[in-house]
Amino acid sequence: MKPTRDLDELCYSFIYETSWLCDYEVATDELCGHVGMACVALARDMPDLAADLDWLQPLVFHLNGSVRGKMAVTEADIDQLKACLQRYRVEVAGAVKGFVLPRGEPPISNLHLGRSAAKKAIRALVRVEQEGREIPSIVVRFCNVICNVLFAITLVINHRRQVTEMPFESLSYTIKRPKTVYGNDAPIHE
Repeated sequence: MKPTRDLDELCYSFIYETSWLCDYEVATDELCGHVGMACVALARDMPDLAADLDWLQPLVFHLNGSVRGKMAVTEADIDQLKACLQRYRVEVAGAVKGFVLPRGEPPISNLHLGRSAAKKAIRALVRVEQEGREIPSIVVRFCNVICNVLFAITLVINHRRQVTEMPFESLSYTIKRPKTVYGNDAPIHE
């Protein structure tokens, strides 16, 4: 496939590229949209979480261009995001007893879909590296922290709304649950 010369028929400059780099950029674009929807949905009832997402959303777009273009995320950004994660973990300590089903009132679904988009971005980066392009570790680390932060925010929202998380017990895997930062035997990640 090749783009036509008609710019109205071209949604993204690199959309016909065969490298996984374009898939990474599409996944981070999706992630940015989910973060934005969650930010707007939380603005009235949980302004502290909305403010964190408001800060995070442009960083997701900076992350988007940090492989093909100039590095636009920093160690300070990761440190600040990890500080948010620690705050959330303290707030929900003891609230999770294992894996949970991804459900809840809006914007819970956007946050869970955002987690999936972050995972897609990481998987695309694995492929980009296999193609021979060096991936700065900060990009992969930041994607992982974003995924964990979005999950933690779902727990905080449900906790504040007094929504009981729906446990999920896998029939496919036996899981040994280490003691975690959530203050019980829950997994560190979902």
